Amino acid sequence: MPTYSPAQKPTMYFIGVTTTKSSIMKVFPKWMEHFGIDAELKGIDFAPHSAPEAYREAVSFIKNDPNSLGALVTTHKLDCYQASKDLFEGAGPYTKLLHEASSISKRGKELWAHAKDPITSGLALENCMPKGYFSNSDASMLLLGAGGSSLALSLYLINKSKESDDVPKHIIITNRSEKRLEEMKAIHATLDSPITFTYELCPTPQENDAVMQRLPEGSLVINATGLGKDGPGSPLPDNAHFPKNGYVWEFNYRGELQFLSQAKAAQAEKKLTIVDGWQYFIYGWTQVIAEVFHIDIPVSGPAFDTICDIALEAIK
Repeated sequence: MPTYSPAQKPTMYFIGVTTTKSSIMKVFPKWMEHFGIDAELKGIDFAPHSAPEAYREAVSFIKNDPNSLGALVTTHKLDCYQASKDLFEGAGPYTKLLHEASSISKRGKELWAHAKDPITSGLALENCMPKGYFSNSDASMLLLGAGGSSLALSLYLINKSKESDDVPKHIIITNRSEKRLEEMKAIHATLDSPITFTYELCPTPQENDAVMQRLPEGSLVINATGLGKDGPGSPLPDNAHFPKNGYVWEFNYRGELQFLSQAKAAQAEKKLTIVDGWQYFIYGWTQVIAEVFHIDIPVSGPAFDTICDIALEAIK
């Protein structure tokens, strides 16, 4: 279990599994310099599904240490919040819905939890798709994987559908096990949306490909399984049938990225537009940094482009 010492300067934490390997350790100092903030980032590593007491100790330390301002949480978002939710004075609406926290921050003496993924995945989606694309298209969306990132994106689109028709009319979600699909289906059932959701149990890459072959031309296919980063392989076979004139989004930006390679192999023939997870990474971090340090960070335009350029330069 990690040991904690009082922070000597304003500090944000990264609660993950192998935090020292993340690009953010190189990017964060450059961003702080750009924002004019004297602060540091420290990693806290836990094995997945660690003991509740371990999460509570980390959250309690952040809550009670004056210079510890907050944290970004990956992998442990659900376990960490469930183990320590009584330590928070406030929670954002997505935390209340999903019962997880990807952002820990302070508002005065209050500790707050936020689930930022529905916001950050939505920002990344808007960045990679043409504005108004789904308003003028019968294209569907295929989400490979029914984990937290898929659920987050679906919630963003359900909320957007209340104000705009620029959302897919049909979203298909596949997963290797039934439980995740049922959990997602239950949450969707509580929400009002014009989007039609279909849930497909697909234990093998070949079954995912069979679903993908039924997509209309121009559809968006997303790898939200973690395969290619968190584990080896791809949710699709090497002879996968991507939709003609389609869009392909790999949520990951580092790792072997076999799914991305498969899409690139079919890019010329199928006229695919391919996007990796780099900007998703940028949005994921900048949205939490904005919450922790109480600053406004742009999500588009030249100022956002500068933030992206700083990150790219830092990891060269």
